[in-house]
Amino acid sequence: MARQMAPWRAVQCFVVRLALAAAVLGLPARSLFGISCSVVKHGAPSEASKALLAADLAKAEALDRADLAKTPADEELLGGLIHALLGQQKIQDAAATVKTALAAAPKSAALLTLRGEVELRQGEPWTAEQTVLASYKLDPCNPRTRLLYALIAQLNSRYATARQQLGLAHQFDPEDPEIRAAWLQSLPLDQRIAKTDAYLATPTGDDPQALAQTRADLDRWKKQAAQPVRACRLTSTAASGEVPFIKLLGYAGHTRASGLEMGLNSTTARLQLGAGEGGLSVYRSVAERAGLKRVSETEGPIIPGAKPFYTAYADSIKVGGLEFHDCTLKVIDSGSPFDDGDGLIGIDVFSDFLLTVDYPMRKLQLGPLPAGPQGTPAPVPSLRTDRTSDSGAASAQPTERLIAPEMKDYTQIYRIGNSLILPAALNGDKVKLFILDVGTPETSVAPEIAKQVSKTHEMTPAWGGAKMLVADEINFAFAHMSQKITGVVASDTSMATKSSGMDISGFIGANTFQLLILHVDFRDGLLKFEYIPNRGYKFE
Repeated sequence: MARQMAPWRAVQCFVVRLALAAAVLGLPARSLFGISCSVVKHGAPSEASKALLAADLAKAEALDRADLAKTPADEELLGGLIHALLGQQKIQDAAATVKTALAAAPKSAALLTLRGEVELRQGEPWTAEQTVLASYKLDPCNPRTRLLYALIAQLNSRYATARQQLGLAHQFDPEDPEIRAAWLQSLPLDQRIAKTDAYLATPTGDDPQALAQTRADLDRWKKQAAQPVRACRLTSTAASGEVPFIKLLGYAGHTRASGLEMGLNSTTARLQLGAGEGGLSVYRSVAERAGLKRVSETEGPIIPGAKPFYTAYADSIKVGGLEFHDCTLKVIDSGSPFDDGDGLIGIDVFSDFLLTVDYPMRKLQLGPLPAGPQGTPAPVPSLRTDRTSDSGAASAQPTERLIAPEMKDYTQIYRIGNSLILPAALNGDKVKLFILDVGTPETSVAPEIAKQVSKTHEMTPAWGGAKMLVADEINFAFAHMSQKITGVVASDTSMATKSSGMDISGFIGANTFQLLILHVDFRDGLLKFEYIPNRGYKFE
């Protein structure tokens, strides 16, 4: 997403209590009280900045390069060029440009932050975090440094830190479109609605699809604000539950997926596990059968090829002995393509619980999350049936990652929305980011990565169609586990990369973890795989 790089003109000063910020950033405590940070004033935008704000990235790149030929050390021009290159997916060009600029000015906080932005986009958040800390030491008042650190904090489930850093970034520079966009997402619903209306009234640099998504979000928030709060809170006395998998059948009676059977008002629904975009979605037929109450008009999809949908709510949902009331969910306004399936459910629906997905024994277990700091009341768990509900930095009480003593052997992973993202070393060498996808039957890898780490060949799918690129053999090492997978299909990951803002190299699917037990703490971004030999397999 392209953004404008702000000119630095001070028009107002305020004192920031930077000792607190230093502690938040994990830096040594220092006597920083009394340092003044200047609010950035934006002058008249240059032609290159206008092009960037209009999402005309090729034009912005050409104009910035022409201007840089005259003043090669201009950090504002360099920032505009880097953002234009990133927006066009010219990642290597962006990295080379930053490297050259830093060689001439290694102590530039602005250039270091730009390098961190590139590193994050390259799928190296661990490197970007070290870079942003180095930039902060040089200039704690740089608003884009604060923005970058906030994004990294969100990835690491440090939502309270992210909210604080977004607030500081916006305080330092309230007009930077990218800072505004990120800050808006951290606001309570009523404030977010008003501020987003104002945001959309100005040039933002967003591409048409991003603008359409923001407008759709705003429309949904306005409807949500006019409705009663439906929290899908636990109402039964039990705090734990267990749900067996069911088989969902496909072509010629073969198992096409695992699912869950759940109570939906007075009927039952068979839902494909781990599929879709997260949250809980049902097809129109089961919504009508269950008597779901409609709360929105039918909406057209933002993503081409998706089905129209509307929002409805259920009076009750029952899951393995647990009962929840007043639950908002998505209704796909069409019939089901499968006779034995009523909808889709992501494992993020259970993110208020310590979730165990026991693949060998074909069951899902829900338990309480570790208690927070002493004196912190335990919240009543909810089902996160509505994937668009507030969470993370936008929640009323944003949390910080907690690693309880009983979770010390869990792996810290990254989380963006409903996606769990874990680093994996491929064939003992390259460390890349993969999305854990329990709804995908096979692990896949980006074509360029397949060619880098393995011999490849082409094959024609059994169902016909175009040939696919296949990696002969890749060893995946992740979360203290190692799995050798043969015949890894290469598939495009550009959409996942764009939506996450980081280079995603593939998806970890069921053929990689079907012998394992998966434990997930969504709240804290923690995950553990467990292997018990000779365990299970109830279906086969």
